[in-house]
Amino acid sequence: MTGTFPAVVSPIFTMNEPTKSKQKKYKFFIGIDVSRNKLDFAVIEGKTLCFHREIENKKEAVVSFINELKEMPGFKTTKALFCMEDTGFYSNHLLVSFKKLRLNFVLENALRIRNSLGLIRDKYDKIDSIRIAQYAQRNKDELKLWVPERPIMSQLKSLSTLRDRLLNLKVILKTALDEQETFITKDIQRLTHKFCERSMEAVVADLQSIDEKIVLLLESDEHLQMLTKLITSVPAIGRITATQIIICTNEFRDINEPKKFACYAGVAPFRKESGKIVRNSRVSRFANKKMKSLLHMCAMVSLQKGGELKVYFDRKTIMEGKAGMSVMNAVRNKLILRIFACVNQRRPYQKDFQRVTLEQQEGG
Repeated sequence: MTGTFPAVVSPIFTMNEPTKSKQKKYKFFIGIDVSRNKLDFAVIEGKTLCFHREIENKKEAVVSFINELKEMPGFKTTKALFCMEDTGFYSNHLLVSFKKLRLNFVLENALRIRNSLGLIRDKYDKIDSIRIAQYAQRNKDELKLWVPERPIMSQLKSLSTLRDRLLNLKVILKTALDEQETFITKDIQRLTHKFCERSMEAVVADLQSIDEKIVLLLESDEHLQMLTKLITSVPAIGRITATQIIICTNEFRDINEPKKFACYAGVAPFRKESGKIVRNSRVSRFANKKMKSLLHMCAMVSLQKGGELKVYFDRKTIMEGKAGMSVMNAVRNKLILRIFACVNQRRPYQKDFQRVTLEQQEGG
């Protein structure tokens, strides 16, 4: 496997950073509150709320509203910045329409918007759209315009979400059957198992089909295939974890630094100090719980296999008396550092790898 990739210490590719909105001067700021059936638009010019409009969450309604905006005195789409919360597939009609119309728009994390608003007493769709527009106006220099992901990544993400739902369904069915065994008669137990047998078989079959399709997708794309091989070259990192990392980082385009990913996955510890009060560093509760769980399982596997991470864990817990979960978090962090080192340097994992400097290359 080591012969598959060049031993060149260089970035895997030039990151396509999203276009920062500060490159343009905007006059109008449009906040959009997205829900399943409707969209609330709030249009702000300066400090003035021009108007609020509620429309259906349909492509035709979105295009019709944009045409109405174009008829406003002084309105130009090049001078307008649209901002909406990331609500998953509920935003798809907007994203498709805005991309086709070549509008400037931002897809922002809902929690980031809410935390920036301070103390909030009331909440309803109209005021939410106004607050989103105000958020876009205040942070226009820092916001980054939305860049579409590749179609294969959208398909991969959709399959991964469906796989999680089927796994949850499997757990629900199996847990209920296992828990009732000691509380019901054997006749009723056999009856319930009989009625759930086909459902369980169908779920397992669907899960197998999805896994096969995910593998085909990863192998059909040269770039995804390379990323998968690089990530899984790190000991204890499996295909499922590698796939989820690729999805969460958008092929390492949105997140290309290990520290940022550690923060995203809830692995990076943060200090809490106030005056003379100094508390132990703790990880944030704002994290991708699924990603954190997968990394934890990988860390457990790495300890079971032994090796340098097991030696590190024993040294920290037994000899230095560190808390087990604190050291386990450090092991998760080490796995992240190894993954990003392999991806950013375009090389598979090597246990005794030593970075070659430019002077050493020229001399040698």
